[in-house]
Amino acid sequence: MKKGGGNSDRNENKSRKFGVHISIENKKMRKNMQRLGGNGGGLSLESFANAKTRSGSYNPSLIKKQREFYRNAKHLRKYKKTLKHLEQENIPSATIRPYEKRNEAERGDRDHVSRQNKKNTHSTRSLQQLCEKKREEDEKARADREAAIQAKKREIQQVEARRRVLKEKMYKKTKSGQPVMKYRIEHLLETIQGSTS
Repeated sequence: MKKGGGNSDRNENKSRKFGVHISIENKKMRKNMQRLGGNGGGLSLESFANAKTRSGSYNPSLIKKQREFYRNAKHLRKYKKTLKHLEQENIPSATIRPYEKRNEAERGDRDHVSRQNKKNTHSTRSLQQLCEKKREEDEKARADREAAIQAKKREIQQVEARRRVLKEKMYKKTKSGQPVMKYRIEHLLETIQGSTS
């Protein structure tokens, strides 16, 4: 046995024991070498150019852009749907018959423009009414919230005032430094009566 060196028999035993693992590593290395251009003179120009480009790779920025595109499309569809719904609400229930459409076309653009303006004024009025209703509802909700917050603040202040008074009574001491038992006993009696009733 040599000093500082290992036994050659031991190395052989290890290679026999882990022979499968070593051969797998060798196969991987051979595959990589073939992929990168063979054994000898390094990479070929074609393999160098295609080394990092893969068609099916994971690209987070591209995925983010696609998500944003689909989200925008979804919002746009929703917006168009609501506009269409609002227009349908504003149109009277009587539908225009085909012969009335022909007469409309014969009358000219002037009548069409005047009807369009009437529709627009009617739709703007209804939109204004909707906005006013929503504003009133928001103001009522805000006033209710503020009233609830004020009531809670008052309640908290009252509880804190009671605690302060109780704390002062509980910490009172006599001239000799002993605690005044009168207030402590009263407090105990109140808690007992509160728990029984």
